[in-house]
Amino acid sequence: MRFPALRSRSRALLAVVALGGLSLGTGAATWVRTTVATALSPEVTVTASGTQAAPGLGAGGLVLLAAGVALTLGGRVARYLVLAVVAAAGVLVAASAVAVLADPVPAATAAAAGAAGVTDLTSPVVVTPWPWASVVVGVLTVVVAALGAAGAGRWSAPSGRHERAGDTAPAVSAQASGPAYAPAAPDAPTTAAAADRTVEPAGELDAHDAWDALTRGDDPTTR
Repeated sequence: MRFPALRSRSRALLAVVALGGLSLGTGAATWVRTTVATALSPEVTVTASGTQAAPGLGAGGLVLLAAGVALTLGGRVARYLVLAVVAAAGVLVAASAVAVLADPVPAATAAAAGAAGVTDLTSPVVVTPWPWASVVVGVLTVVVAALGAAGAGRWSAPSGRHERAGDTAPAVSAQASGPAYAPAAPDAPTTAAAADRTVEPAGELDAHDAWDALTRGDDPTTR
């Protein structure tokens, strides 16, 4: 079975980061609500957010964001390790929400103690829909990790392009710069040969000029 949605690293990255943001978003909402009585007021409303009621939720969301960054850097082995961490974070998010749904009283009592300084609740604990949303996010995170592991073998290496570019750069540079001096053509004359050919042979001595030189007492062969 093929999973085209997560056949690329970028899609898996976006999915993991989005789920991490959703985990933190659902954790920021109010999860439980109740009332307590204090010395100043007979009824004080107490609420607790998801991260207060289930500290593991915030930790799971931060792990997902960090895992999204790690997916951009890891190689073939590291990507599977990161996806395993993503799955574990999804389990943590879902389990934290399920724990609050199963028994919201401890979370409400802790919130009352922190807000009003009392632990005796005067009304039943009301659970909002947000814990259910966190359960869905946690389950989706595990599914995304599984789909990512199924398609991770087709992901491209994060630094493969840079390595190939680095390998070809010296060759391209050498071709662009060229040799410092162009080699001489095979049929190009050497300096000595060229000099020899530039010396023109002396022409034959003219008889009239030779006679004039003799009459002046000069040696005609030295001309």
